[in-house]
Amino acid sequence: MSTRVTMRDVAEAVGMSPMTVSRALREDRTVSAKTRARVRQIADELGYVYDSTAQAFRTQKSGFVAVTLPSINNANFAETFRALTNGLGEMSLQLLLGSTNYRVAREEELVRQLLTRNPEALILTGGHHTDATRSLIQGRGLPVIEMWDLPADPLGHVVGFSNGDAMAPIVDHLARTGRRKLAFVGASEGADMRGAARRAGVVAAARARGLPEVAMIDAGPAPVSMRHGAAAIEAVGRDVARYDALVCVSDPVAFGCLSAVQRMGLRVPGDLAITGFGHFEVAKVSHPRITTVNVQAEDIGRQVVTLLQGIFDGEVDTAMRVDVGSELVVGETS
Repeated sequence: MSTRVTMRDVAEAVGMSPMTVSRALREDRTVSAKTRARVRQIADELGYVYDSTAQAFRTQKSGFVAVTLPSINNANFAETFRALTNGLGEMSLQLLLGSTNYRVAREEELVRQLLTRNPEALILTGGHHTDATRSLIQGRGLPVIEMWDLPADPLGHVVGFSNGDAMAPIVDHLARTGRRKLAFVGASEGADMRGAARRAGVVAAARARGLPEVAMIDAGPAPVSMRHGAAAIEAVGRDVARYDALVCVSDPVAFGCLSAVQRMGLRVPGDLAITGFGHFEVAKVSHPRITTVNVQAEDIGRQVVTLLQGIFDGEVDTAMRVDVGSELVVGETS
């Protein structure tokens, strides 16, 4: 019968004390990189698995940071998550991920569950939460970062951009090119708060520039994708040509709209301009290339990591508000 390999077995194999082996397996930087690599190699050869639960009980540190994302299928959120994973990995921290599917009620459920794991910090996407979520978080006293938005009443630290303000350059660009009758294509109201902010931003920018009232084309419940964009335009039919431009909530929706419009025989941008949001890969490879907004998705993740490092090192003791901004990327559809 096999016996369980212990830390003492690893210590004897490498000729070090169990305490040194423990520090090496925790990636403690007081142990040299060469020694850490040697200890990990021997531990792997012996089949030893480090008991992080016992370590967490002793130190009251779990080694985890909890994060909620609206969707794991969205390429932009995936970029942010990848930057978080890479950056926090260098700090010997792992991520606990929860997907809210754009629902604040689901976020509340996830926060309750994630907090039972005693995370060392909590990262939430967006600034809209239920009252219960806010109470749960405020009662814990752990570092909280809201990303992908600039909420007026933040829970703690913020790393993001204004989804509403990001739409003004799009409306400016369309107006400069003679487009006046705009239609916004996005999800139904009620779930996608960032999409709603973009819709409001388009309406406000059009009004400020004296343009006609922006029409709304409902692409269905969030999350909306390429097929939702295409279906929404197909439902409108060739009457879509009465607009000068379709301002879409995201690049995938814009690509769906572009495909549907092209199937109708309409020229883009000759008959109708189309814009997206997010600077997704599809905007770069579509024909014609989609005019969009770069929201610095990867940089958001990196900035969150930098902020967390400062918090853990004791260098950040007041709430920080980091605006990563956004940038209009003019393609060939406008």
